[in-house]
Amino acid sequence: KRIEAIEIKLVRKTTANPSASVEYTVHAQSYGWMNTVSDGKTAGTTGQGKRLEAIRIKLKTNGISGGIVYNTHLQGYGWTKNEINNGISGTTGQGKRIEAICISLTGDITAYYDVYYRVHCQSYGWLGWTKNGQIAGTTGGSKRMEAIQIRLVKKGAAAPGSTDKPYVEIKPVVPTADTYVIRVN
Repeated sequence: KRIEAIEIKLVRKTTANPSASVEYTVHAQSYGWMNTVSDGKTAGTTGQGKRLEAIRIKLKTNGISGGIVYNTHLQGYGWTKNEINNGISGTTGQGKRIEAICISLTGDITAYYDVYYRVHCQSYGWLGWTKNGQIAGTTGGSKRMEAIQIRLVKKGAAAPGSTDKPYVEIKPVVPTADTYVIRVN
């Protein structure tokens, strides 16, 4: 008897129960770098009107490879370049507010987890949860982020809370023929 077909599959070796966690810290107005928190805890302040100026996010994994990538929309700069695992996104000592953020996972961890995050923004409070590289926060309205929560969730599991309105884009008002301008000299 001859062999007429053969199929070979390469399977990446991982541990039986890969695990991961996320740690993050923020640089907040008047406080500087705050304590590191993890897995959905609040970094920053609420009810104090303090802007977030920079953020560092670190992914910790066990039995699985992967990383975390993030960038921020910064006052006066727009979208910053991508930072990876514990890099600083934003500024310190310049008084510039973070207005929005995008966070993504990379590598093998993407098969096991989604990264969910939500932000507390000036005038809006807590916005909804978003995930995997989508925008959280505001753009176009000069609104500061004041706090953030980040959580890893098993792939396909439900979001940690409401996903309504994670991002607000404030478009400038364009005057029309019906707009009246009052000038005082």
